[in-house]
Amino acid sequence: MARIHYVLPALFALGALALSSVFIVDEREKVLVLQFGQVKQEITEPGLGFKLPLIQDVVRYEDRILGLQSQSLEVTLRDNRRLIVDAFARWRITDAVSFREAVGAGGIDSAQSRLDPIISAAMRQVLGSVNSNAVLSEDRTGLMNAIRDIARKQSESLGVEVIDVRLTRTDLPEQNLAATYARMRAEREREAADEIARGNEAASRVKASADRAVVVTTSDARRQAEVIRGEADASRNAIYAEAFGKDPEFFAFTRSLTAYERALREGNSSIVLKPDSDFFSYLNTPNGKPAQ
Repeated sequence: MARIHYVLPALFALGALALSSVFIVDEREKVLVLQFGQVKQEITEPGLGFKLPLIQDVVRYEDRILGLQSQSLEVTLRDNRRLIVDAFARWRITDAVSFREAVGAGGIDSAQSRLDPIISAAMRQVLGSVNSNAVLSEDRTGLMNAIRDIARKQSESLGVEVIDVRLTRTDLPEQNLAATYARMRAEREREAADEIARGNEAASRVKASADRAVVVTTSDARRQAEVIRGEADASRNAIYAEAFGKDPEFFAFTRSLTAYERALREGNSSIVLKPDSDFFSYLNTPNGKPAQ
């Protein structure tokens, strides 16, 4: 019984030591085995790992792609315009040993604090060599790739790889916004005035053309009307002449009646004539014939 009393605690201690020497490596991780702060083993494959209990420690790092939002940065471009720029970078740990030696126990947070100035310096270098039109255009792929390449080269010593850099904001400083908006408004107003002037000019041309067409059409219509009126007068005179030739007395009678109708119409001027005037010749004779 005494032996069992001592053996059981020993077995429990050995089991605890055995369990503490075994660890699991996830497929999303990179693992380092450290002994007194020195790297003894790097494990990149998922599965079981072993270490010396109480002597060695396990440090785990993300093997997935990580993101970094850079600090806002004021950049002076080649055309002396200033922009507030920030970017979003994606990166991953490629060499866990170099990463540990570079950042120490700070891990991911320490790495991001060292990557941020690297990306900012790359942004200053690339954006400072181009004009504002290139930065503010829709296609900035070339600029972002150049920033990525510079940041990737400068961060190799950290044991990481910069996969991608994207410009997320490119704004003017607050003190320049009002002046820029005023200039843009003036340019738009000038363009609007030019468009209005061109529209008025086009409208004047259309109106002049329409007026000319009206004059031409009206003149042609009047000419045709005069021709028709002349032809009608000629026909009428021919009919009158023919009627006068057939019955001169009846023709004279109808002409006299027409003259009476026009002269004696209400509202006409007053006419003073002798009763025996030739004008009333058809009214003075009982049979309606003019006096001889």
